Amino acid sequence: MRATVIGGGLAGITSALRLADAGAQVTLLEARPRLGGLTHSFRRTVGEDELWIDNGQHVFLRCCTAYLALLDRLGVTDQVELQDRLDVPVRSEASDRVGRLRRGTLRPPLHLAGALVAYPWLGLGEKARLGPAVLALGRLDRDAPATDRRSFGDWLQAHGQSTRAVETLWDLIGVATLNAPADRASLALAATVFQLGLLSSADAADIGWSRVPLQQLHGEAALRALAGAGVEVRTGERVGSLDAIDADAVVLAVPPDQVRRLLPPDALDLPAAEGEDWVEGLGSAPIINLHLVYDRQVLDEPFTAAIDGPLQWVFDRTAHSGLRQGQYVAVSLSAAQAYVDLPVAELRARFVPHLEALLPRARNARLRDFFVTRERHATFDPAPGTARFRPEARTRQPGRYVAGAWTATGWPATMEGAVRSGEAAAQAVLEDRPSRLEVVA
Repeated sequence: MRATVIGGGLAGITSALRLADAGAQVTLLEARPRLGGLTHSFRRTVGEDELWIDNGQHVFLRCCTAYLALLDRLGVTDQVELQDRLDVPVRSEASDRVGRLRRGTLRPPLHLAGALVAYPWLGLGEKARLGPAVLALGRLDRDAPATDRRSFGDWLQAHGQSTRAVETLWDLIGVATLNAPADRASLALAATVFQLGLLSSADAADIGWSRVPLQQLHGEAALRALAGAGVEVRTGERVGSLDAIDADAVVLAVPPDQVRRLLPPDALDLPAAEGEDWVEGLGSAPIINLHLVYDRQVLDEPFTAAIDGPLQWVFDRTAHSGLRQGQYVAVSLSAAQAYVDLPVAELRARFVPHLEALLPRARNARLRDFFVTRERHATFDPAPGTARFRPEARTRQPGRYVAGAWTATGWPATMEGAVRSGEAAAQAVLEDRPSRLEVVA
């Protein structure tokens, strides 16, 4: 069987490897000169250092089993860090205190009870209302259409969660994983994050991150693994039409607008969205990253979460980048509609004071460099009602399949979702062999 995978992000890499491992003759086509998709790196000179810069700050959780399996297949599990126990420092711009979300060893949800009781950013009444809300969230049917149509913010309000609790706890996790605040996010997707990430097992939410540039972790490692599996990889090759592709199966692991361009209008099996523009329905949401290089250390931990201001998560990228003196920190801003089009100078003027309020040592440090990376279409928009626009891997055209974090994985648009979509597409191809693989002309 001959298969062509279009797109060299995590979904395409996963599909190509799975098909090749099953004995297919696979070609992978990628328009960019590199693999890795939205998880890539580039070089930037700061002083005498040539730094590696990731386009975004991508972390994973221990419950991201498909992504961890891909890292193992790529042979790079030694290049990531995974916490022994969930531990998130939470800083406020309004205080020098540091709260911590650190799990215990009891079964969920009691594994977080100690951390929430000691959490300094909520009052006693707000803490007392957390338990019933967590238990109710754990009982939600996240696959029910009605769950998807409701907003997470509406549900939280109905379950006694104050604005303060949403801002300092629920959105602390939700915005980073969903790329939307609670009032703009599907309850089904939020339930997936919290049920699988916090309630499935005590260690599910332990956080992992790359110790090397993402280009090395994903793109370069994938090139080696794909070559070893016999996959022909052709980068710098943009596909204008599927007509010239001679293959039994084609997996389109590309963004929604490219799928719409390459497939007929009725190709996707989306009965719940019949008559609607599914690409517009999915929408997109931006993420920007602020990159700051200081002449000295300003952050002690690998990362910190931020409240009481516009900052969200701040990461130490010093060793990872190759910086030899000072410290390089990156600020990740999800759901960044308000910031994505602002000039760099305005972003610097607006956010550097907030970082100095959050990290006291930054106030006396010299800022050597400040720059911004923007992903205007980082994820689909996880709004209520989004599920009806997310297709399964099979299309209505025999031999044509789709993959990507935007497809019907049940997960939000994360690295885990992308890998799961690639697995689903490859599995569908293998299950259909040879019955559905006669591609229609």
